[in-house]
Amino acid sequence: MVHAAETSLKVLLEGTKQYLVPLYQRTYSWSRQQHVRLWEDVLKLAEDRSVDHQTTHFIGSLVLAPAAANGPAGVQQFLVVDGQQRLTTLSLLLCAIRDHRGESEGANHRERLNEQYLINKWEKESLRSKLLPTQVDRASYQSCLESTPHAGAGDPIGKAYNYFRSQLRQPDEAGNPIDLAAVEDAVIQGLSLVCVTAQAGDNVHRIFESLNNTGLQLTQGDLLRNYLFMRLPSRGDKVYSNLWLPLQKTLSSDELETLFWLDLVRDDARVKRTDTYNRQQVRLNRLSGEDAIEAAVKRFARLGTLFAVILHPEQETDADVRRGLQRLYSWDTTTVYPLLLHLLDQRDTGAADSATVARTLTIIESFLVRRLLMGRATNNVNRVLLGAVAELRANRPLDEAVRDYLSTGRKYYATDRELLEGIEHQSFYFNGAPHQRALVLRWLEEHLGSKEPVNLSNLTIEHVLPQTLTAFWEQALSTGLEADETVEDVHSQVLHTLGNLTLTGYNSELSNGPFDKKRTVLATSGVRMNQEIAENEVWGRAQILARAAVLAQRAVSIWPGPSSQSPSGASELWQLLDSALTELPAGSWTTYGDLAALIGTHPVPLGMRLSTHPAPNAHRVLQAGGTVSPGFRWPNPDRDDDPLQILRSEGVTIDDAGRADPGQRVTVEELAELVGLSTDGLQVLPDLAPGQDRARRDRFLGQLTTANDISVVNGVLRLLDRWTADGGELVYGNNAQTSCFPVVRTPLNRENAPWPVAIYPAGKVEVVFKHMASRPPFNDLAMREEFRLRLNAIDGIDLSASKIQLRPSFPLDVLSDEKAVEQLADAFSWFLQVTWQANS
Repeated sequence: MVHAAETSLKVLLEGTKQYLVPLYQRTYSWSRQQHVRLWEDVLKLAEDRSVDHQTTHFIGSLVLAPAAANGPAGVQQFLVVDGQQRLTTLSLLLCAIRDHRGESEGANHRERLNEQYLINKWEKESLRSKLLPTQVDRASYQSCLESTPHAGAGDPIGKAYNYFRSQLRQPDEAGNPIDLAAVEDAVIQGLSLVCVTAQAGDNVHRIFESLNNTGLQLTQGDLLRNYLFMRLPSRGDKVYSNLWLPLQKTLSSDELETLFWLDLVRDDARVKRTDTYNRQQVRLNRLSGEDAIEAAVKRFARLGTLFAVILHPEQETDADVRRGLQRLYSWDTTTVYPLLLHLLDQRDTGAADSATVARTLTIIESFLVRRLLMGRATNNVNRVLLGAVAELRANRPLDEAVRDYLSTGRKYYATDRELLEGIEHQSFYFNGAPHQRALVLRWLEEHLGSKEPVNLSNLTIEHVLPQTLTAFWEQALSTGLEADETVEDVHSQVLHTLGNLTLTGYNSELSNGPFDKKRTVLATSGVRMNQEIAENEVWGRAQILARAAVLAQRAVSIWPGPSSQSPSGASELWQLLDSALTELPAGSWTTYGDLAALIGTHPVPLGMRLSTHPAPNAHRVLQAGGTVSPGFRWPNPDRDDDPLQILRSEGVTIDDAGRADPGQRVTVEELAELVGLSTDGLQVLPDLAPGQDRARRDRFLGQLTTANDISVVNGVLRLLDRWTADGGELVYGNNAQTSCFPVVRTPLNRENAPWPVAIYPAGKVEVVFKHMASRPPFNDLAMREEFRLRLNAIDGIDLSASKIQLRPSFPLDVLSDEKAVEQLADAFSWFLQVTWQANS
């Protein structure tokens, strides 16, 4: 049962009382903006009360609970369950008024205000202050209360006191001194609060939790701290001083929240940050007694010290571990944190030594770098790393256990062969994040061990063969062209590969210039890899491929591969393709669509694969009408024989129009039987709506398949098929990385059509709130917020409310999950529906 009543500061503070801010409350955090608003309200109230002394101004509520030790006499103590920021600020304002009036009008004002509203003069020291803030704030508040030389320090308490002191010295708008008596009267009697008082025996923490567990006022870490100290009624002060306060000084509020989340993720990778408090509370509810709760706080404090080393690797004392942590910190992916925390925890408890931890850090780095080099930088990497700790094999050395975990399943820990192929063919310039690409080049350079090292952090990535072809470079690439091959073909094949990229501080000077000019600059560079490039007299496809091979061998020696060098999950798709083509009998043929349906991809990337990689019986794959694809080419440049002639020789009937006999076509069901697969659920994936440009669409699909796991590719295809089936259209970008935009064109809005997301094949989906804001109905903030909430209901998507005006993103590999695809498609259908309603 609670009692609520409107009251004033005079009623609250007069008499022998003390208001205690519990340990579970956050520290004082009001800012200058809130101080200014309160002061302006006080001045206005003082002016209004000079006309009508009954005028009041409501400033909010205060929730109190009587302390358990209260008796019929003595100081009545109350716990401040809610409203401590407000009560602390008003007390500091009274301190400022007291000091200003004491200096300008006489010492009697100091004594009067102290004894009436700020202190219990005749009580012992612990009960003397009418307000007792949290431990962190007490010293600063006490300085203000006692007017010591330290009053007004640089912390939030001191800043509030200083602000009010400075404002009291300012003249009013007419240039006259502020009427101090009127200001004091307005604060003491004119400000109105609703005071809600709980009854003895009420669960104070439960009241506090119900007021604050909205996610808006307190962080997940705040709520957990509050819960812990509610469970420490007799030891709270000691545990707070000895364990919690050092932890709170070591980590920021956000870092603390991350720590509590990481602690959960080590056991269950599915835990969301927003569930941190509830899941930790479930754990702690199993503990009984203050000994167990104190041990839990001690464990958090120990983990916090380890987490601080992850965030600040320079604190690590072992040189090899420090280097590994620094490199992973530079990689900038928080998904490694649970695994890193586990490594340091194992060492701290004696289960591993520093040498083992250092080797394990190298394995983690190798896993990330090799994925990047083979074009799988983002595919399921979050889930792989977040789930690592729970999946590690027990009774194995830590480095071996981590390597085995990363080497099994479809985690894309590239083998040496895959690494060599990826470096030669992958468009490295679009893999991963820009800073990660630069790091790989820096680490390759550092491996050369220059005796005169340069500051590589200031260098940027340079294309030796430039992105814009000039007459010089067209001539350079024309040498060695194969049949039916163009300069543009060669340019697009090698431009963004690792073999054509380096680091330099002279991008503007090098630009699109001819190689002899670039060679002169590169030869004088302090970067060893640039000197290696300058050793070439010309620069074209042959030189780029040769350098790619050198860099690949260097990468193999720097970054160890998986425990098994058998092909990873990335090759399973193409292994099935080769198996199906091997089983395809002479005298028959099949289509790109049939094969794509069999292995679970789209016909366009499958065709690209067959044109660039040797495969058995590739000439037996035709277009749906039985004709040879115009883009068909033999991967072996020495072959120029006609595929139709080979088909005829094998027994396929070809008509005068060059069409194969439909009766000799092997369907997808028959292909499945040939390779021993079940035909349940096989279906030919429908072609996508062409959008603006079929060539761009095909480029998008090719990049999508190259950069992602097949489950992600199929998820994207299902999502886009659903979008077009619901009436949406697809538009494709014209940059080197071809993005896809699902747009809504209505009869009344063709030119300013909105779109919900931009899909980037390299690994992210960007939610374009910024663009929606100028397009109805999403120019209404409430509609954008509704869309954000619908997206956040999907596992793997967590878009911050603070980015509702920006373009936040989520990983493309969310679409590897069928349920997530369906949920996202439903959210897109809602987007379509409300857009049509607003624009039709």
